[in-house]
Amino acid sequence: MASSRKKVILRTTTDEVRPGYLPVSGLLQIADREPGVTLLDLEGRINLIPMTAVRWIAYVRDFNLADKEDPERLTRRSFLARPRTEGLWVKLTLIDGGIFEGLAPIDISLVDGILDDKGIFLIPPDIRSNTQRLYIPRHQIVDLKMVAVVTTPSKPKSTESDAASRQAPLFPDSNRG
Repeated sequence: MASSRKKVILRTTTDEVRPGYLPVSGLLQIADREPGVTLLDLEGRINLIPMTAVRWIAYVRDFNLADKEDPERLTRRSFLARPRTEGLWVKLTLIDGGIFEGLAPIDISLVDGILDDKGIFLIPPDIRSNTQRLYIPRHQIVDLKMVAVVTTPSKPKSTESDAASRQAPLFPDSNRG
C-alpha cells in the first residue's frame, strides 16, 4: 500500500459503511461528468463512488469494523467549550437534520471547496476519538454558520511612539555643525 493513502470510513447516503483507503490529495475524480472518489477497499479493489452517494468521509485511526453502528466513533458532534486549536469554528446543518460542529482551516480552501461544490474538511470536536478529520460534501450541507475565529494569543502590538522611543538615532552627530 502506498504511503500516500490514508484509512477512511466512507458513509453513504443509504447509511452503508465502506472502509478503505483514499489519497491524501486529489480526493475527487471526474468520471462520466460526475465527480466521485476512488476508494481502495480492504480487498484491494478500486471502487469509484459517486459524490452524490457520499454522506461523509471520516479519516480514522482504526477501522473498528466490529462496531456496525458507529465505527467512526463520532459520539460528540459539538464543542463543549471554545476549541483550543486554531481554525474557523463552524456549525453545519446537514440534509438529514443533523447538526455538526468542527474546525475548518483558516485559508482559502474553505471558500474554494464550497464555491466549487466540492465540500469542506473539518477537525471534529473530540480530537481524541477515532476520527481525526472529516470531509462533508457540499450537497449534504443545508446551512453553514461561522461561530468564531479561533486564533492563538499574540503579543500586543506596540504603537509608533513606543517604537520611536526605543529606536536609537542612526547618525547622532550629523545635525551638529
